Amino acid sequence: MEEKKFDLNSIIGFILIFGILIWIMYQNKPSEATIAAEKAKKELVAKQEAQAKQATAKTAVLPVAATPGDTLQLAKLQKTLGGFAYSATLPSAKDAYTTIENDVVKLKIANKGGFIVEAILKKYEKFQKGSGQLVELIKDNNANLNIQLVTNDNRTLNTKDLYFEPTLTKNGEDQILSMRLKAGANEFLEYKYILKPKDYMIGFDLSSQGLNKVLNTSKPLDLEWDLKTYRNEKSVTYENRYAEIYYEHKDGKVDYAGLGKKEERTPESLSFVAYKQHFFSTILMTKKPFEKSKLESIDLVHDDKIDTVFTKQFKSNLPLAFSNGEIDYKMSWYFGPSDYKTLKAYDANLERIIPLGWGIFGWINKFIFIPLFGFLSSTLGLSLGIAIIVFTIIIKIAMSPITYKSFLSQAKMKVLRPEITELGEKFKKDPMKKQQETMKLYNKAGVNPMAGCIPALIQLPFMYASFQFFPSAFELRQKSFLWADDLSSFDAVVKLPFHIPLYGDHISLFPILAAIAIFFYMKMTSGDQQMAAPQQEGMPDMAKMMKIMIYVSPLMMLIFFNSYGAGLSLYNFISNLITIGIMFVIKNYIVDSDKIHAQIQENKLKEPKKQSKFQQRLQEVMEQQEAAKASKGKK
Repeated sequence: MEEKKFDLNSIIGFILIFGILIWIMYQNKPSEATIAAEKAKKELVAKQEAQAKQATAKTAVLPVAATPGDTLQLAKLQKTLGGFAYSATLPSAKDAYTTIENDVVKLKIANKGGFIVEAILKKYEKFQKGSGQLVELIKDNNANLNIQLVTNDNRTLNTKDLYFEPTLTKNGEDQILSMRLKAGANEFLEYKYILKPKDYMIGFDLSSQGLNKVLNTSKPLDLEWDLKTYRNEKSVTYENRYAEIYYEHKDGKVDYAGLGKKEERTPESLSFVAYKQHFFSTILMTKKPFEKSKLESIDLVHDDKIDTVFTKQFKSNLPLAFSNGEIDYKMSWYFGPSDYKTLKAYDANLERIIPLGWGIFGWINKFIFIPLFGFLSSTLGLSLGIAIIVFTIIIKIAMSPITYKSFLSQAKMKVLRPEITELGEKFKKDPMKKQQETMKLYNKAGVNPMAGCIPALIQLPFMYASFQFFPSAFELRQKSFLWADDLSSFDAVVKLPFHIPLYGDHISLFPILAAIAIFFYMKMTSGDQQMAAPQQEGMPDMAKMMKIMIYVSPLMMLIFFNSYGAGLSLYNFISNLITIGIMFVIKNYIVDSDKIHAQIQENKLKEPKKQSKFQQRLQEVMEQQEAAKASKGKK
């Protein structure tokens, strides 16, 4: 019995799909440094932390506040603080805090430094639902906001070491906290925090009054903003993969720093900086752009068994330009979820920090996936697991005409296989002639050999878009379905007592189900593909390669998806199940091989269709090669 072969074009399409899938998985998998590099990095980080502590110890030691009427102590303070000695004489010159909060966020601002030392989101929990631990974006000195003040008498002071005077007032339902670092009764640097009800965005006005006599205004002040991001999700590795700096700079372009061990950027005309974690972000916005800034991101997760508290160290150096001898910036802080709809509502390009993919992939997510999934989960009120299933069904049904076209092309090639085999035997010693005659047969029968490949390629953008959409879907966070207690994280059903390289220390069930579905789908379709056309001369035995891929593809699913969010694995599982069902219906109830054969025979009796430009060019190339070969033979 003659061995079954592949249609070359179907194989090319499959290889492209398989290759792109591997590339997608590779792009999304966490990077791994060598042991030596990790060790060196740890030593460097430890050294930097030690130096930072030493520097802090040197700059933080200031004279104690003067008591009213203590002229001797005031004189000592003036030697150290110059014009800002006045701030140390006020009752606020002590370690005290002011708390402001609304329904969604709680903020604590320190007198010392005047910046936010605690930012807690009141509606979200860490790690898993029911943990009882609220998400803390700022807590226990993981954040720092400092301005270096250069005075006219050549002193360099840091606002983080100086005491601000707090004044809390209300304007309607808005809470307004004024923090003033005073150089006199009417000379001060002011941080003004404005908290509105039920809002994650906090107004932040930074201005000065009367300091042109105290500060050196010949060059901008340096605003330093640092944040070590706390881990908030179940998997520190998975969370760290999506933690990075985003920023909007000149011409409204939004960019990001990257996910390397250490990344630096120096953007110009900066309008916002976002310290994005997987599902939460801390963002500083400004109406008056910062000129040339410096941004830095340092990866703190070198070993996910040891480094389990923090994910990234983010740093920004932002210049504050003087205007008429004073500082005046209207800014805002955002402490809240990295949710596309929430961020988009601010109409400030903030939603672009959500990684939805570039080009057509981003368009699919913005204009198809997000609206459709939002309609199913919010408008119809479906549970998130059911919403994913209905979402997948709709997408697959919408793509079913493309699936039909692909299968129909395979069926046509399968009918033509005996004639192609005959041509192969007839022109066994003349491969070029065989190709020419094969192309003529395709044209005469009205069959496009690329028809089986193109529909499959059309589906690729949707597949890649899903790889971006589900990991970024905030609404999946801590939402359960069946055995998965969190659709945004892996659905571990077994905890292993050991760690398997690339796979992990647990077994997730949805990736196993998705792998089984892929196996049966490939098993179901491989036979038809192998029978579509004979093996092309000079090409590898694709039938054997397919047999290997039937087992390799499910294995890849198991390895790469074991630590991915359960929502993505559920989508792939349902998607492959539906595809199997659609293929079964098409194969058994829609496509009729006898009718196709009759139609092809009828097409042969008609005038051949005009060749496409591609076919014409291919025909010309083959004829030129044939002529060159004949000419060479005569010589």
